[in-house]
Amino acid sequence: MHEKKCSAKEATRESMKEITGALVGIALVLSAVFIPMAFFGGTTGIIYRQFSLTIVSSMLLSVFVAMTLSPAMCATIMTSAMVEHKDEAPKNLLGRFFAWFNRCFARGSHQYQSGVGYVLQRGKRFMIIYALIIVGLIVGFMKLPTSFLPDEDQGILMAMIQLPAGSTYNRTDAALKTLETYLAKQPEVSDYMAVVGTSGDQASAQAFIKLKDWSQRTGKGQDAASLARRITQAMAGTRDARIFAVLPPAVHGLGSNAGFTVELKDVGGLGHEKLMQARDQFLQLARKDKLLESIRISGLDDVTQFSINVDDAKAVAMDLSASNINSTINGALGGVYVNDFIDKTRVKKVYVQGDAPYRMNPDDIMQWYVRNSDDEMVPFSAFAKTSWSYGPPRIERYNGFPSYEIVGQPAAGVSSGVAMAEVEKIIQQLPQGIGYEWAGQSFQERLSGSQAPALYAISVLFVFLCLAALYESWSVPFSVIMVVPIGVIGAVLCTWVVGLENNVYFQIGLLTTVGLSAKNAILIVEFAKTLQEQGMSVLDATMQAVKLRFRPILMTSLAFIFGTLPLAVATGAGSGSRRAIGTGVVGGMVFATVLGLIFVPLFFVVIRSFFARRRKATPASLTAPVAASQGEE
Repeated sequence: MHEKKCSAKEATRESMKEITGALVGIALVLSAVFIPMAFFGGTTGIIYRQFSLTIVSSMLLSVFVAMTLSPAMCATIMTSAMVEHKDEAPKNLLGRFFAWFNRCFARGSHQYQSGVGYVLQRGKRFMIIYALIIVGLIVGFMKLPTSFLPDEDQGILMAMIQLPAGSTYNRTDAALKTLETYLAKQPEVSDYMAVVGTSGDQASAQAFIKLKDWSQRTGKGQDAASLARRITQAMAGTRDARIFAVLPPAVHGLGSNAGFTVELKDVGGLGHEKLMQARDQFLQLARKDKLLESIRISGLDDVTQFSINVDDAKAVAMDLSASNINSTINGALGGVYVNDFIDKTRVKKVYVQGDAPYRMNPDDIMQWYVRNSDDEMVPFSAFAKTSWSYGPPRIERYNGFPSYEIVGQPAAGVSSGVAMAEVEKIIQQLPQGIGYEWAGQSFQERLSGSQAPALYAISVLFVFLCLAALYESWSVPFSVIMVVPIGVIGAVLCTWVVGLENNVYFQIGLLTTVGLSAKNAILIVEFAKTLQEQGMSVLDATMQAVKLRFRPILMTSLAFIFGTLPLAVATGAGSGSRRAIGTGVVGGMVFATVLGLIFVPLFFVVIRSFFARRRKATPASLTAPVAASQGEE
């Protein structure tokens, strides 16, 4: 309306002719990036699928609005008076500010065009710089620490209490009171409770610690992870007990706590003793490693076992049945359900158990009697003997092999991927025949790491094929795809500087960066291709596209960067996942915008010139043999 002095409807039609192709291309690119995520399986696929469906559906709706409602509103709301007043001197402060901003932007746009011309004149030099960027991307991606999910401050902690095998309830309770005394003095702790016997014996316990609201824990060292390390260090001197405070898993059901979980297996049939020795050797080496902390077994240690050996021949001779012997042992030591009785309006159960003074010592069982089929009372000492042994209270197996489950935490500032690599190095020092498998969240981390390259490759391939089909050209897809590494290196570099890891949420942010980088490139490349088809040269079309697309690229990119910035600086509940996504997207978009505006015109000119030379060389190579054959004749 301002440049061509036309009405709002005519201006809207002209604008849609220029932008419709780019809108369709952007919709196809973003769909091609995110739709493959929806078809991955496992836990990682579930996380991917939620983002994929949400982003694709919202993006398609946005493009629909941009192609239907937005043009209608422009043609209806905008009037010629808006354009006429635009040339007048602004009268208010806000108008003067926008006028000053437009003048500054015009000067910046002119300088940008001059910079693009400088780059195009030195194309080979800048292509070498682009090659160095790709090399830096590969090195940076390999150096970036890996993990599955970021640790989240969920407002709760868990404490694991382990005592030596066979410890009594009184010793376990004393260790719990030591922990409770310490927790009561911590200002970050709101409430706590403890349960004895969580692993199946009196020598283990578990405490659940509720922290105060996130708004009351804003200081340094008051987050859940720092508090867990502080509790573990303070309880390290507890006598006869090992106490570990740990974070719950970021996704409930993936293991018992955050950190890593490894199953140490006897794959060579070495036997229980060798497996236990290998387990102790691993624990000894792992507890000395500075990259690991809170290393422990989640099962039970071998304990002394009291056995009652019944002589079947003597029992039969005395007319004793196995059921009567077992029920007597249950009643003497454990407890036997008898019946129910009604006490007023409540139904209560009746259990029979030997009185405490008659079941405290190992030989007390010999004083008990069993009724035989002749209604006679036969003492246990007449047909049974007692003995002591040593063995596992619970047989553990994993995928068919005897195993021990070992859990632990990365040290402060160490990613779970680095910790898992260190665990694998330690396991290599164990005897032959001892294998391992990752379990819980660690298994999902290994699985997601193997899926990520395939996800990136499929998404980029889909983008390339969609652009090739849309524009019926090989040069346009290549010009767009070449900008992807520029955005990716920004995401990797920003994530590395902040100290985050390559996890599932970072991978989602990386794919978002791929789609948005391609979007910026499409705005330039698609318009330059249209101008070239109208008769302009490659350089003129590129410079004209750079001039007209500079403002919309900056506008959309800055809007997305500032819209994502709250994710990158998030705190409190769920901040780990939001920061992982936001940091990667903000860093990637900054690089994709700043460097993309410089390199995308160069890519378009280089690729279009290359294909133009190929088209000219192909007819010449085909006509030369024909001319030679006619000369010979």
